[in-house]
Amino acid sequence: MTIDRLAQLSEAGVSIWLDDLSRERLNTGNLAALVRDKHVVGVTTNPTIFANALSDGAAYDAQVKELADRGTDLSGAVRELTTTDVRNAADLFRDVYTATGGVDGRVSIEVDPRLAKDTGKTVAEAKDLWKTVDRPNVLIKIPATAEGLPAITAVLAEGISVNVTLIFSVERYKAVIEAFFAGLEQAKANGHDLKGIHSVASFFVSRVDSEVDKRLNALGTGEAKALLGEAAIANARLAYAAFEDLFASDRWKALAEAGANAQRPLWASTGVKDPAYSDTRYVDQLVVKDVVNTMPEKTLDAVADHAELGSASNAGGLAGDTVTGRGQEAQAVFDKLSAAGIDVPDVFVTLENEGVEKFEKSWQELLDTVTGQLDKAKG
Repeated sequence: MTIDRLAQLSEAGVSIWLDDLSRERLNTGNLAALVRDKHVVGVTTNPTIFANALSDGAAYDAQVKELADRGTDLSGAVRELTTTDVRNAADLFRDVYTATGGVDGRVSIEVDPRLAKDTGKTVAEAKDLWKTVDRPNVLIKIPATAEGLPAITAVLAEGISVNVTLIFSVERYKAVIEAFFAGLEQAKANGHDLKGIHSVASFFVSRVDSEVDKRLNALGTGEAKALLGEAAIANARLAYAAFEDLFASDRWKALAEAGANAQRPLWASTGVKDPAYSDTRYVDQLVVKDVVNTMPEKTLDAVADHAELGSASNAGGLAGDTVTGRGQEAQAVFDKLSAAGIDVPDVFVTLENEGVEKFEKSWQELLDTVTGQLDKAKG
């Protein structure tokens, strides 16, 4: 009997989203097939994903030619190319969106990463993206930088659904939840129906191991080597403990009574970067209800094929909840990391800065690619 591991993951309360989007996926029916056959109920995008998609520009040629003929400028062309994909993907997921009451069937698009340190421009860009895509199941991605936090509040206050991205530390995650609560309170005061506002908080996983492991290997002690590969999963488990704690507060209960939807944790950066580790570890070790796991297709296929199995009592399925009640154990990992000489706060500052820089670089690659395509189309 074939085990449908992705179905079991979904039944455990994990929403499976694809961390990728391209015109080719849409045109060939690949994305529709993943929805039908692989339990995919949402999509996330980022500047790197769009840079990769546009660099293989054949599927975009017709629209690029039209944009060139219209004399569209570079920023306008990038906006039309990316939002067209997101709009079409949102239409593809509309049935999922309706069936889940708006919880899933979501497609995310990120504000220009060059605005990550500018609150006002981030808010303006988010509002413009929301209006341009013009679909109720879009999520506008805003980075959880210090400048992004008030932008998150302001955008939610306008009744716009938000995917908060580039979260690395539990401390920053708690600030994100605070910004979420404040945004919903303002939205309510502004007369918006809270039932229509949704949000996820994208907590990056694998990059934490990459940075911490690099530092542990540099220390080179036996104590340090024993902690390799421990940080990322522990960090995510601590984040979920914070989620459980803050969404049990009286402040949240008041919002829930007014119709608000909880901001679900989303496990991002779940592709394994160290080949020494199981290629499904950031999925099967983070199974818990009310979360999203957004995966590259390679990870999705690995989970479907060989994700860690549970006990016989679990009918050979994915191990049940691998997160709840493990906060103390996770905190012990960080206590040991600090004792071994790892500057944990610096790890998270480094990861946030690198995350913004990587997306800025990808955005520039996207601009360069579209510039070349427009020039070619103009002859």
